[in-house]
Amino acid sequence: MGLLIADDIHQRKLATYIPQGSKCYSACSYVFLAGHERKVDGELGVHQISSDAPDLVGAQLAISDIIEVLNRFGTSMDVMHVMFKTPPDDMHVFTREEIERYGLNRSATEARGSPNTANISAPLNASPGSDPAPEQASGSATDVPSTAYVPTADKFSPLDEFTKRPNRIAVYTGLDLFGDDISSVRVDDPGECAQRCLVMNGQCKAFTFNANPKIKRGPNCFLKSSTGRADGNSVALSGRFLSASEADPSSLTLGTIDPQSALYDDIDLPGGDLSRQPEPSGKTPLDCRLACIDERQCVAFTYIKQKRECWLKGAIGTPRYGKGMVSGLKKLETFSPERIISLD
Repeated sequence: MGLLIADDIHQRKLATYIPQGSKCYSACSYVFLAGHERKVDGELGVHQISSDAPDLVGAQLAISDIIEVLNRFGTSMDVMHVMFKTPPDDMHVFTREEIERYGLNRSATEARGSPNTANISAPLNASPGSDPAPEQASGSATDVPSTAYVPTADKFSPLDEFTKRPNRIAVYTGLDLFGDDISSVRVDDPGECAQRCLVMNGQCKAFTFNANPKIKRGPNCFLKSSTGRADGNSVALSGRFLSASEADPSSLTLGTIDPQSALYDDIDLPGGDLSRQPEPSGKTPLDCRLACIDERQCVAFTYIKQKRECWLKGAIGTPRYGKGMVSGLKKLETFSPERIISLD
């Protein structure tokens, strides 16, 4: 049955796709390999070709049919070799490196070319955010208009249409997608920031907009090659682009030290140090803040500007005046998309 479905897919020149988190094993692999275009984001598994035929001649004919069909799909000899050497009660799941090496992913351009088939006959005896965090401001997800997707000159193939073309934006308030910037520009509103990202033909995956009305100069729209590092920041409004193949994002819980509401100048938090030595990676207040966020036992920090020392705290002492010091308090926050906006 698997071969019949696979042959129909091949004749219709349909695309096949294994989503991330999904498994396509055994007969399902025939269906996948039949795809005119194909892409593995999940798991593809094969094992030894076998037959239910009670006699040797019948088994050889069945195996010959399977090999002929796989050969017609452009299946490489290396993939068939893996099938033959994997016992029927075992399963070989291809690694990312093997997927690349054996050409298991196939684009529309490659599909239009000549397939690299393996001309073999049946064997006689087949064995079984932005780097600088945004500063003060507040933003609302309602500021992002429902902007229609802007097509580019490049036409997406059916598979790319499903896996790559963004069809919605998940919008977050108070969340900075820190780092992985492609470029930064100044724009009038979050909608324009989202539009700048969209027209980059898939290179831009997310953005962070700094909504601070007090900042009159410099970039306020940070375009990202990935979602980067999520960081709590009350001035930030961020968007992540999603394709049809991606599920709506779930809630994200992380420790935060908000640069706007949880940092205190000229305040010392005495005692409660996690170490007898200052944190070596905390050379600036920003570095010290990130070091505390990354350390699970850290609940606060104090940075001494004059000495350039970062002290991570496992307990919070009684705050007191400390000239030239910066202290921050950590808390656990959960972020969910404020809105998910359709682009269709």
